[in-house]
Amino acid sequence: MMNDTVEQAQANPDLEQPYASLGLKDDEYARIKEILGRRPTDAELAMYSVMWSEHCSYKSSKTHLRYFGKTTTEEMASKILAGIGENAGVVDVGNGHAVTFRVESHNHPSYVEPHQGAATGVGGIVRDIMAMGARPIAVMDQLRFGPADAPDTQRVLPGVVDGIGGYGNCLGLPNIGGETVFDESYAGNPLVNALCVGTLKVEDLKLAFASGLGNKVMLFGSRTGLDGIGGVSVLASDTFEEGAERKLPAVQVGDPFAEKVLIECCLDLYRAGVVVGIQDLGGAGLSCATSELAASGDGGMSVNLDAVPLRAENMTAAEILSSESQERMCAVVKPENVEKFKEICAHWDVPCAEIGEVTDGKHLVITHHGEVVVDAPAHTIANEGPEYQRPYARPEWQDDVQVYTPVARPEDLKQALLDMVSSPALCSRAFITEQYDRYVRGNTVQAKDADAGVLRIDEETGRGVAVSADCSGRYTYLDPNTGARLALAEAYRNVAATGAMPIAVTNCLNFGSPENPDVMWQFKEAVHGLADGCHELAIPVSGGNVSFYNQTGDVPILPTPVVGVLGVIEDVHHAIGTRVAAGQELIALGETFDEFGGSIWQQISGGGLNGLPPQVDLKNEEKLAKLLNSQAVEGGLIAAAHDVSEGGLAQTLVEMAITSRVGLDVDVTRVHEDAFVALFSESASRMVIAVDPSNAEKVIALAGEAGIPAVSLGTTTAGETVNLGAVQVGLEEISTAWRETLPNMFGHAVGANSVVE
Repeated sequence: MMNDTVEQAQANPDLEQPYASLGLKDDEYARIKEILGRRPTDAELAMYSVMWSEHCSYKSSKTHLRYFGKTTTEEMASKILAGIGENAGVVDVGNGHAVTFRVESHNHPSYVEPHQGAATGVGGIVRDIMAMGARPIAVMDQLRFGPADAPDTQRVLPGVVDGIGGYGNCLGLPNIGGETVFDESYAGNPLVNALCVGTLKVEDLKLAFASGLGNKVMLFGSRTGLDGIGGVSVLASDTFEEGAERKLPAVQVGDPFAEKVLIECCLDLYRAGVVVGIQDLGGAGLSCATSELAASGDGGMSVNLDAVPLRAENMTAAEILSSESQERMCAVVKPENVEKFKEICAHWDVPCAEIGEVTDGKHLVITHHGEVVVDAPAHTIANEGPEYQRPYARPEWQDDVQVYTPVARPEDLKQALLDMVSSPALCSRAFITEQYDRYVRGNTVQAKDADAGVLRIDEETGRGVAVSADCSGRYTYLDPNTGARLALAEAYRNVAATGAMPIAVTNCLNFGSPENPDVMWQFKEAVHGLADGCHELAIPVSGGNVSFYNQTGDVPILPTPVVGVLGVIEDVHHAIGTRVAAGQELIALGETFDEFGGSIWQQISGGGLNGLPPQVDLKNEEKLAKLLNSQAVEGGLIAAAHDVSEGGLAQTLVEMAITSRVGLDVDVTRVHEDAFVALFSESASRMVIAVDPSNAEKVIALAGEAGIPAVSLGTTTAGETVNLGAVQVGLEEISTAWRETLPNMFGHAVGANSVVE
């Protein structure tokens, strides 16, 4: 196929171009012509369109994202080795070790083709971690679907779970946790947020930049094909209409075995010291990798597309540059190291090609079939996309939804308890998580039924990390600022429950269309809530991702700012788990209030979504973290801990009983005189801990000294009854109710792949 060259663009300046169909506005197209001094070529138009898309340029969000920088102190920033703007955040965790982690969305592709959309979401986030010079060591996933019984959820959920499990299991990466949420707002627009964690030595950190005149540009990994053209960069910048599930060509196709080999190849290249700069090829493909490497370096770049290994015939320059074929990386290498680079790639049987070099000036010049098809300032492609000051305003309906309608009080507390634990919101996720390998590589300390995933990163010292990611879209809908703070609080508390001390935050901000002032107000408020909360906790944001246009037609999803928290524990042998043993005393930490706005009880009882979410004082979360961390490091008095969040104290106690196979003899009214409030309120900053009875008074005193309200609830037993004081139920009966919901709903779709306990 013929290319549109720079020479032709100069000779034929008035040629009509399909810029609107590529997502560019009139003024954006005019700006491109102003930059170039002519109309763009087809290849240039493709590059600018994907790099200036919402997904790649953050054009609607960056004006608000700067608030993270304004609220980050020097002390907070000193903990970050690589932060916002890099492929992933990197945090110094001590003793020469660094950890990198990031969470990214792959929402729209996962609706179009659930298996490949989710699988390539995992592959993409893993390559982000690889690009920092790290070995990926674990993944997590944050999933949100429409109602569990909706026909389309029956299509999307099994495919997404199979894609995540299939790709991650083949990579040999443990899946150490996540969330699965069902809500009407996600019908037709599921959220698939993938998180990856990696480790590296501090001195091995790699960044995405092309420097050194004459250094070579090496493309390695899978061959480039037609899959994924217009994929994440375009799909993630548009809304879904009826029939969008037929957009199959835009979804990338993943090969986890190719990525597994690519991981080992990258690590060998790093060890050999032959990489100057590196960038993964994800959204926007070569357009992104070449322009960002060049823009971040100290020169320009020349690229010859004839050298790119292809797996499709007659690809145009625009197609080669826009392809989002998976399992590819781009590196900058000194000329004297090229042969060594090629040798290492050959050892791993990874295709490798020298496609260009670093040049003088600031231009990215790309040729195809001997003709120049791109000649543009690299920084204008990568860094000078438009920045919109989108209108935002507090929605007119916000006051109305914050008017609380008191929830119905059940006459039968036992039935209410069974309804809660068996609801899709709170039931066991074993049906999903058992399809993932949680312990491959041998360094997983906690995953199943844990508040946070815990990994050993140093086998000699036992140093480890804990990771959790959380969010309630229901809370955020009622009050976006508080909702984001509550997401931070829960992820922070989950990490704290393991005995780890939280040290860094990442995020994935999922919202509707930025062209809707209501949505932009939600976004701004959530960003400010999260940034201010991190400032109060003195915990830095190391990076994040924004996903807009999550809506079907003009109906946006619940605002969903997923917050991930990373914590460090000195010795994983002292990590605190959630499992209890018979004969231990249970102590409730924190205060319980009558707070049901946005709660799960409000949802399953038909109370709608109204009121205010639970209020949160992040200093109380910090007190809990310091108490648990001190016990993990030096005390050893706490045998187990489990946070209290969605579903309230009842859910926490039931999960401890079921997963540990013990009975309970407790009285929940010791935390609140109203049994219903005591059972199901979702007040923040609470936790249940288990201790030996001989240590109970000492632990309660320690909590008091730390400013944490503490009360003994009762004990665990060797019996078969879960006695909560206000309600009693058989252990087997409630276990069955908790475990059988998802298998009954989705067992037919996954079949033999599922393992249900």
